[in-house]
Amino acid sequence: MSEFKCPVPKEQQPTNEFIELSKSKIFSWPKSKKIFSMILIKFWLVTFILFLLISSGSIYFKTFILKYIFLSLISSLSIPLLITIRLYLGWNHIFKRLNSEKVEYEESGWYDGQIWIKPLNLKEKESLIASVEVKPILKNLTQISSIILIIVLTGILIFQYKNI
Repeated sequence: MSEFKCPVPKEQQPTNEFIELSKSKIFSWPKSKKIFSMILIKFWLVTFILFLLISSGSIYFKTFILKYIFLSLISSLSIPLLITIRLYLGWNHIFKRLNSEKVEYEESGWYDGQIWIKPLNLKEKESLIASVEVKPILKNLTQISSIILIIVLTGILIFQYKNI
């Protein structure tokens, strides 16, 4: 944006926001579906152990051990799901800012919001970044969160209708 007479502060320019988010350790996880899946599985296993420890404090744990193991497996998916949702929200925000024809920004505080209309060549450049770089990340995050939700809902249905 520096080649244009851009009034938007550097840290609020969509391209710079994209670069900053890409450099972020946590937000760079979903760039590779395989690496991100492995990270989520690690979170799931750690959370499962934690949830299993919590449920082991129950009086009924000794009589319904399979039930509590199953509940811990399903409920521990909540952490990977929350991580995926948070990453999706961050990347979706950048996607919308890159695809927008206008850039909303604030020069000095919350009370002086301004709008700058992007020049056509900048809009094309940022739309290309959004479609080539950000859209596949959003697709990965959507697929992974869908898989997690299907597993959770299946687990809830099994638990609800099967007396484990």
